[in-house]
Amino acid sequence: MNHRDDDESGTSSESMSDMSMYHYLKSFYNLTDMTDETTEMQKFFRLKVSGKLDKETMEMMKKPRCGVPDVAAYSTFGGKPKWQTNKLTYRIVNSTPDMSKAEVDESMEKALQVWANVTPLRFTRIYKGTADIMISFATSYHGDASPFDGPLGTLAHAFAPSLGIGGDAHFDDDEFFTFRSSKGIVLFLVAAHEFGHSLGLSHSDVPGALMFPTYSFTDPDHFSLSSDDIRGIQSLYGNDITPIQPHPEVPTTPKACDPNLILDAATTLRGETMFFKDGFFWRRSPSRTVTQLPIKSFWASAPDNIDAAYEDPVQDKLFLFKGIFSNNLGMLEPQSPLQSLYLCTEKLLL
Repeated sequence: MNHRDDDESGTSSESMSDMSMYHYLKSFYNLTDMTDETTEMQKFFRLKVSGKLDKETMEMMKKPRCGVPDVAAYSTFGGKPKWQTNKLTYRIVNSTPDMSKAEVDESMEKALQVWANVTPLRFTRIYKGTADIMISFATSYHGDASPFDGPLGTLAHAFAPSLGIGGDAHFDDDEFFTFRSSKGIVLFLVAAHEFGHSLGLSHSDVPGALMFPTYSFTDPDHFSLSSDDIRGIQSLYGNDITPIQPHPEVPTTPKACDPNLILDAATTLRGETMFFKDGFFWRRSPSRTVTQLPIKSFWASAPDNIDAAYEDPVQDKLFLFKGIFSNNLGMLEPQSPLQSLYLCTEKLLL
């Protein structure tokens, strides 16, 4: 979550109390000396390193942010925890009154897809039982060791992969979450960041990275994952992305009575007349009965569609042509398409 200007975030310009500053440094840097903690924070955010709580440092402390402690670089949690499977489940335990349920569902799905797009990870939603990633909205003390602090400040937190609470993501319901409006906190942006933690990433010190600790508004429709984030997640799960195989395209059945139908070919065979269009053909018997069939149901080795057809009654054979073809008279290219040969059984104009 990146840098955000005060007028966008709604943060107060009032000075922070000594207790608030101490709590911030203790929560996110966990050192024993306040000067050391301040220095570490300034290094992380690439501020002027003075070891003092100057104006620039205090302004950074006021920005809405993630509740997970900070470390340097794109990084993973200590011990490099990760899921041992690429197929993970998630469950949305409850919702926020700020958005419709459908908007919350879409925001969570889209946030998980941010990481699936660059890894082999795949996410499946379940509606009961315990999922790998349990998603919930809560306020203040909510059953873990990190109570929320009311509006702004800490927006959410998540836990590294492990048994029990590992992978779970909690969102502070005292925030005003939105689907895409900058008038509040865009849930998708916060969720995508927190799910990075759920998958094993800690904070990055690269401004512009999704895993940067502080929040900034980005239009969700134009969001893209930074190269720093991609390197981080792929260091855990690799980039062996299995492409989704498209379903074979099912040919559309042409309508025989369509007055704008343009045929691919026509020929005779053993007294019948045959008309070809795309992957289908019609058989018109001497009794004027018309039957439509797929070409491959009659000739399994035929191409998906043809450009010309010819019956040799002497050899009792039918020749199907595809593309440019030739005979001993030289090159013959397919002629202009056959038109105005209507196959509707009510009006055979042949």
